[in-house]
Amino acid sequence: MSLPAAALADGKGALTLGAYSSPKPFWERGARLDEFGINAVLVGSGAIDDALLRRARAEGARVFAEFAAFNGSGWLKDGRHSDAWPVDETGKPSPKQTWFLGVCPTNEEFLRWRLAELEKLVSRYSLDGVWLDYMHWHAQFEDPQPGLPETCFNASCLERFRRDTGLHVSGAADILGRHERAWREWRCSIVVDFARRVRAVLARHAPKMLLGNFQCAWRDDEHDGARRRILGLDLPALAKVFDVLSPMVYHGRSGRPVEWVRQNVEWLAATVGGVKVWPIVQAWSDPHGHKVSAGEFEHALRGGLSGGASGVMMFTIGAVAEDPEKMDVLKRVYRGLAA
Repeated sequence: MSLPAAALADGKGALTLGAYSSPKPFWERGARLDEFGINAVLVGSGAIDDALLRRARAEGARVFAEFAAFNGSGWLKDGRHSDAWPVDETGKPSPKQTWFLGVCPTNEEFLRWRLAELEKLVSRYSLDGVWLDYMHWHAQFEDPQPGLPETCFNASCLERFRRDTGLHVSGAADILGRHERAWREWRCSIVVDFARRVRAVLARHAPKMLLGNFQCAWRDDEHDGARRRILGLDLPALAKVFDVLSPMVYHGRSGRPVEWVRQNVEWLAATVGGVKVWPIVQAWSDPHGHKVSAGEFEHALRGGLSGGASGVMMFTIGAVAEDPEKMDVLKRVYRGLAA
């Protein structure tokens, strides 16, 4: 087991100044986390090991694990588990959206596997928290023109919808024609139910761990209400389960001006109560798209800590480590906030 995390908990009112992805590229350049004011790192669950935990904590940082929820890329690979492939309203498998392929979130075999993997993770490592990622129905919301298919009408979804609601439905046309409101509400409940199952795993094995969620950064009125209607994300309900919501305010990747970061954080903090808001902002420059300058990065960091947010993190620490100007920005902003 790794070193205990209790002594590294932030004091009352302290800001969480975080970095996303393994800090190894940062360390390879001779940098220390505490030298730059970083007091939290959020690392993909597969990249966590005892050496990383020991060094991060020696440099004053808490360690949170990113844990994929409904990402079906590996599960559905090579035609396996075809019963978990999302099905659209025509009865056909819904295609992969740019780089993302969601899995049907009522496929119990898949869900049991994910929860078992989570148990292994939190039993093996003394983490400070777990952040659920890809926790939404199949869609791609990070692109300027998002892919928003209507799903999922496969056998497990239809069966569970009938069982949970008591409605007798024959398929997609019947549901969308006569029971659309119940359908949208039910889809949101499926996402919340999985979050509660994750919370139960933590309660059994690591009750002091924080539970966070990387969240779609859309307001209720955007894309014809698609955050709730298509993604199945009910913010007030999710805020009752999670300790922290982390909107993915990637301004460049989403085709937004950098001022949008502040605007979205202010909107979210005003919309949900009783839950912390720690946005994740973009430092990474898409090699085929938007290049994030050091000035934009600073603007995004400061905007992320506006309007009620009590923490911020950046995507990714590797993208900052390879750019001396962004390294200077990170040190100036984080050290100034930590002082």
